[in-house]
Amino acid sequence: MKTKSLLFVIGFVLCSIAASAQVQFDAKVSKKRLGINERLRVDFEMNQDGDNFKPPNFENFRVVGGPNQSISNSWINGKRSFSKTYSYFLSPQTRGNVTIGQATIEIDGETYKTLPIEVEVTAAVETPKDGNNADYVASENVHLVAEVSNATPYLNEAITVTYKLYVSHDVSITSQWREIDTPKYADFWSQNIDNQNNFKVREGKYNGQDYRYVILRTTVLYPQKTGKLDIEPLTLDVPVDVQGNRRDIFGRRIMQRVNKTISAGKRTIDVKPLPLEGKPDGFNGAVGDFSFEVNTNKTTLNANESLELDLKVSGNGNLKLFTIPSVKLPNTLEVYEPEHSENVRTTVGGMQGSISNVYTIVPQFKGSYPINPISFSYFDPKTEKYKTITSKGFTIEVENGPVSATAPVASGGDTNKQVVLSKDNFKYIKLDANLKSKSEKPFFKSALFWSLLGGPFLLIPLFILAGKKRKERLSDVEGNKLRRANKLAKKYLSEAKRNTSNPTAFYEALERALHNYLKAQLNIETSEMEKSLISNMMLERKVEAPTVENFIGLLKSCEFARYASSSEASVQQDYAKAVEVISNIDKQIV
Repeated sequence: MKTKSLLFVIGFVLCSIAASAQVQFDAKVSKKRLGINERLRVDFEMNQDGDNFKPPNFENFRVVGGPNQSISNSWINGKRSFSKTYSYFLSPQTRGNVTIGQATIEIDGETYKTLPIEVEVTAAVETPKDGNNADYVASENVHLVAEVSNATPYLNEAITVTYKLYVSHDVSITSQWREIDTPKYADFWSQNIDNQNNFKVREGKYNGQDYRYVILRTTVLYPQKTGKLDIEPLTLDVPVDVQGNRRDIFGRRIMQRVNKTISAGKRTIDVKPLPLEGKPDGFNGAVGDFSFEVNTNKTTLNANESLELDLKVSGNGNLKLFTIPSVKLPNTLEVYEPEHSENVRTTVGGMQGSISNVYTIVPQFKGSYPINPISFSYFDPKTEKYKTITSKGFTIEVENGPVSATAPVASGGDTNKQVVLSKDNFKYIKLDANLKSKSEKPFFKSALFWSLLGGPFLLIPLFILAGKKRKERLSDVEGNKLRRANKLAKKYLSEAKRNTSNPTAFYEALERALHNYLKAQLNIETSEMEKSLISNMMLERKVEAPTVENFIGLLKSCEFARYASSSEASVQQDYAKAVEVISNIDKQIV
């Protein structure tokens, strides 16, 4: 009997030792049923240390906190107790029964897995109004607000969205918050003015109560279409320190940290179209308050000398979203493509600065060249009226040089005027030359005489061959189309190519080049450049769908580059893609 009892005790001890040595790896959730506006905590616990922990992908959840790791290692009465836990905080993204998959870990060369856990996500539940509940206290004392400067702007009028984080004096934020969802600002030209390195805590009011607040970000928007437009919300994950129920040895309440997901909420603005009444013929989409100047570095020069004609628009408004008026000059002046320059900064009030086009002009003949006044029109949203600024006309005097058979004529369609020639126009031509040969040997019937006489006949075969080559080149329809397309693409993209080392300037120039190309091909203004309208117009003009998609993709890349940095590699790729897309459109469009 004693032997049996002894064997039973030994067996029991051995089983206890084996059980204590067994590996345990389990998944636990804070609740099996929760509302879609609540959070779920998931703990993956193990009783032995392991490596290569891999959590599940948390499908239909957003991870708003974690992984947080905690380890407990203690000895009680000579017995070791070990526990290691990985914790995650999840926010459900859909209603219904949702399964949390298996996590894995390697312990002593073996792979262990947790069992899947199913939880039920219901409709949003009312937040418990319990002053002792840390989640409730955090949600009532931290708020993210998006303030819009103007909810009813005109098309292309600047508005400012200011994101403010309000925190009451009952809680504190000691750790850096994290952006979960950043707005993309579809249908807007946007520019972020970040405050990341210069946060200043201010005192203010929220719902009549005293709060502290910081300005997280200020974003300037220019609406590119009319009607009701939505501004996507900014969503943050904010760690909030709340006073808990526990107290330290001195009686002070111990702070408890709660991770809260807060959103600024969606804002809707109603964009008004620009009025048709009083709209000038030369209006090209400029909205704001501007001045316009036309200057030249000189008005008196000789033929084949150059002068610079500077057209400059300054002020506040959508400076990067319209083109400066073109200049019409007499057709006997050689005019080069203008050099475009910008000195624009984006502030809280919108774009400020100036843009200019500098034309290089080289007169070929002597004479007087009148330059007609140039007009620039814009819409002033403050007065809600169109305004037109007209420069003064001036005359370019070319004092020395050959004389044209006709008077200089402006390309705007001025009436031709006959040139009155004086008797001194040809005085430099010697009529009685009395030429004499320097050599004693007569020139007539000399070797030089016969070579000069017969040389042109020897060149006839070369001219015939060159003519055949020219005909072959002209008959190559596809080749000519390709060459013209590439030339046009390089013309519009010349400024973007000069700024490939500066991604920000490159994408601004690329966007302007794409807009100018659309104006030339589709005859539309900047204010009408909505992506769906562009796609439909190109498809109607027989442009292939893949080419249209590539063009729209380039426009999106330019928009994305305003608030996200780009590498030089992506700049080179987008430039090559732009050359190819413009070439393809020019070959396909009818």
